Amino acid sequence: MVNGDNDPRTELAEIAIQIKEHLRYRQELGIDLIEAPRVVTMVPEVVVPEVVVSAPAALHQISPEIHTETPVGVESVEDIRRDLGDCRRCKLWHTRTNIVFGEGNPRAELMFVGEGPGADEDASGRPFVGRAGQLLTRMIEAIKLRREDVYIANVVKSRPPDNRAPEKDEVDACSPFLFRQIAAINPRVIVTLGNPATQALLQTKLGITRLRGAIQIYPRIPSIKVIPTYHPAYLLRSPDKKKETWEDLKKVQAFLNTPY
Repeated sequence: MVNGDNDPRTELAEIAIQIKEHLRYRQELGIDLIEAPRVVTMVPEVVVPEVVVSAPAALHQISPEIHTETPVGVESVEDIRRDLGDCRRCKLWHTRTNIVFGEGNPRAELMFVGEGPGADEDASGRPFVGRAGQLLTRMIEAIKLRREDVYIANVVKSRPPDNRAPEKDEVDACSPFLFRQIAAINPRVIVTLGNPATQALLQTKLGITRLRGAIQIYPRIPSIKVIPTYHPAYLLRSPDKKKETWEDLKKVQAFLNTPY
């Protein structure tokens, strides 16, 4: 008798479910399923990313200074979480339920950074678990990764009231912990989701519409590249932008498939 844990029929059923979920997400992005093989054939054609993808001239002024406040790999994410403690460094602590520090692989090659927790995240203490988080998970799976393979964090770790964008004083108080997380994890690529995350990491006032899809250098650690794209919450409101986001994700996938 075949052990149920090793039953090949069970394994095939699980694979079928994964394929079905992947195809469903591609359909949500508006991708013609007949064109799916192109994603694979595009990968070798991408230039080894020592060269920044062409972008408007203003983009070259994003990061005039290169400075690393925390040496790469000197501390762990656990060290940073202990240092954060029951944070009261900005006014957001008055209304939060839980600190949302971040989660995932502490040695991830790919990191996603959003702006701040929403209601579901504030209640659970975990990043991206609501509807936008479910979409982010499908985005990750679309480039052949699992959520546990990447690291997910936000610019601020306490929920802004009414899901508003974090204010400057809140970003200034909280972002040093994010920068330390990035230094500890040292990913190859960071995908910034939306304006606040992109502007905080790239030290720019330019908007996501101009920046999305262009490979940038993370100014604090030049070996790390940043690829901005739309926030999943925005994609839920504007599904017509999903196809552009898919193009950005293909660049991420190609970069990760390129040797160091």
